[in-house]
Amino acid sequence: MPNINTKKKAAGMIKKRPFRVSIEGNIGSGKSTCIKYFDKYNNVETYPEPLLEWRNVSGHNLLGLIYGDRNELSFSFQHNIHSSRLKIQTSLPSHNDITVKMFERSVQNSRHCFVENAKSQKFLLDAEYQVLINWFDYREKNLDISLDLIVYLRTTPEVVWERMLRRGRAEESEVPLEYLKQVHVSYENWLNSPTVGCEVLTIDADRDIESVKEDLERYTYKILGGNHTN
Repeated sequence: MPNINTKKKAAGMIKKRPFRVSIEGNIGSGKSTCIKYFDKYNNVETYPEPLLEWRNVSGHNLLGLIYGDRNELSFSFQHNIHSSRLKIQTSLPSHNDITVKMFERSVQNSRHCFVENAKSQKFLLDAEYQVLINWFDYREKNLDISLDLIVYLRTTPEVVWERMLRRGRAEESEVPLEYLKQVHVSYENWLNSPTVGCEVLTIDADRDIESVKEDLERYTYKILGGNHTN
């Protein structure tokens, strides 16, 4: 049997998980740009949304299909999104010097924003909704999926709609302004809820990217949880 000193040594080797930051915002709010901004810090590991993975699910472009038929494919899409975000959120950092994990949207986003929006717009049957909720609740109780900070790039739907049209992603060509308005409402409901679960730092992302970057610089120490080294 290990002696007391061995146990103490083993306990001392248990490393605290990295500080988790989720970059949240509507389509076209600047999440990817925000993620790239923090790539310069050696202690930060960044995770953009895995668009390539969603475009090739065993040969199926779920990202393209969901924008074309949300009634038919919402359950499959949301389940896949849940799974990919869970892997990102709970995976071990690539090396021991990583003290911050920063990702573009979160498991909580899927649950409290997009699943709720799909339900309210009747893109999910009640049975499908309950399956997704039960899936999330089980993982929340049995895994550490907690967030330490949410950076909310707050925008107005009209502004991000214009940006979305300008950048010209094929899958987004069918996204109407009304959908962006629905997502905006879902974000506001979630991030203003008393049960959001962590601190929310809101940045006005209707402004030009240089102004947003100035705020990112101003709040860097906070965003990185005090782990501000490069």
